[in-house]
Amino acid sequence: MSMPGSEYAFDKDLTARLRGLTGPAPRGLQRWSAGKIFCLLVFAQIIFFLLFAVPNRFFEPGVMHITVVLATLGIWRFGWWFTHAVRAEIYRRLRWPGMRAEAEAVWKSGWRPRRLHIQMTTYYEEPAITKRVIGSILGQIRREQIPTTIYVGTGSAYDELIIRSFMETHAQDIPDDLAELVFLRQNQPGKRMAIGMILRSINRNGVDPDDLVIFMDGDALFGNDVLEKTLSMFGADPELQALTTDEEVICYGPKWIGAWLNMRFAQRRLAMQSHALSGKVLTLTGRMSVFRAQHMRSERFIRTIEADHLDHWLWGRFRFLSGDDKSTWYHMLTCGAKMTYVPDATVYTIEVIKENGLERMVQNFRRWSGNMLRNGSRAIALGPRKVNPFIWWCVVDQRIAMWTMMVSPTLAILAALQDPFYLWSCLIWVAFSRLVLCLFLFRYSREVDLSWPFILYLNQVINASVKIFMIFHLSKQKWSNRGNQTAGSAMGWVARLQSAIAKAQLVVSVSTFITVLAMYIGLLPTPI
Repeated sequence: MSMPGSEYAFDKDLTARLRGLTGPAPRGLQRWSAGKIFCLLVFAQIIFFLLFAVPNRFFEPGVMHITVVLATLGIWRFGWWFTHAVRAEIYRRLRWPGMRAEAEAVWKSGWRPRRLHIQMTTYYEEPAITKRVIGSILGQIRREQIPTTIYVGTGSAYDELIIRSFMETHAQDIPDDLAELVFLRQNQPGKRMAIGMILRSINRNGVDPDDLVIFMDGDALFGNDVLEKTLSMFGADPELQALTTDEEVICYGPKWIGAWLNMRFAQRRLAMQSHALSGKVLTLTGRMSVFRAQHMRSERFIRTIEADHLDHWLWGRFRFLSGDDKSTWYHMLTCGAKMTYVPDATVYTIEVIKENGLERMVQNFRRWSGNMLRNGSRAIALGPRKVNPFIWWCVVDQRIAMWTMMVSPTLAILAALQDPFYLWSCLIWVAFSRLVLCLFLFRYSREVDLSWPFILYLNQVINASVKIFMIFHLSKQKWSNRGNQTAGSAMGWVARLQSAIAKAQLVVSVSTFITVLAMYIGLLPTPI
């Protein structure tokens, strides 16, 4: 669905969507309507019919060695997925209830942080979204009565006027000492610089090490009881240093993009709960994360956000454009900090997609994958003892998976040159396997969407392809959400030479990858 034309219509539609998301999430068979069960049965029947009616090429003697490789990779990847699913269930059913009970007890006993600091950045956001975001913050402050300072990093007077006007109208009943608003207009471009300005302002205004600081984006709405559910975790666990929350998405754009984002957030819930079982997470999401204020007092922490960079043998030293949430995560890893995920505190992310849906999907993958690859190498270098063995291997696996994911489609296409029906058998297997995986994902979604098996495979192939491209172009960065920023696009003979070398590396690596697979299946002769 596209965004309504007027602010009133947008606000009205947003209200309706939030009403549908803020209620209790359906459980078990409640997610399945009669129509969806019928479609699932038809889908499954078609797949099973094809599996048994179409001549099976997997066990043909001429391609058996290909099937062995595909099966081995499938067992590995499915086993890894199943491991995450089991760990997520252990966290949700065994670990989390006790953590929540302890936090509730501490909160009911009267524990509160001395002061809460909220740092939020916004850049020419839709007025209806900005008002909703500020309104959700004020509602939580009224309820919890925690002295709060809201620091808003802006790039112009546009967002400031909207926020100030809304506060003057809707916050008259909140005392100044309970909710203070501070604007900081950045004089250098980029979200990172805005966050750095805010953190320095927090330090100038005085901050206690045990104060709590919320990092959030200007398009993230607090759900019910978010402050109680997140802040209480710090009162219950003195060792906890940072946490992140659950997210739901409200998408204004192509319907399939909305389905893709919903699927991504379901994957996130599964993975986050698996990671949290290790006392760490793989990212402290910028949409909503909470930190102990002692880290805000660290100049190293602030500089990591403001000027995080990588020294690369080809690209030299280049600064990171986006990915401040990965930078904060990496800093916390270097400190050996305990982190967690709060599954029952929800923040609602509003995505407005005005450009081509597939182009936006690829742009997001370039940003997410680039941030992961740039920070992943540093996290791996810290070692499993510092990071935590399971989390460390998760980071390593991200770098392996981008190649192993492309083995199956590449082998299937190459094998089809020898036996065209082998590709058909692979397509049937892809449909069956992704349906099984989505049956796991549906447990972490509010509704069942039978387009997910197809979107999941598209997601995996495009994501792996983008990662392979980005591993050779780490300095190339683009962020359309904040003024269409770009980095790594410098001109000059040095930049052209660097780009040429990177493209040559990419071509050689991909060509070698395809050639080795072609030789393995006998499509090309093996050198003697």
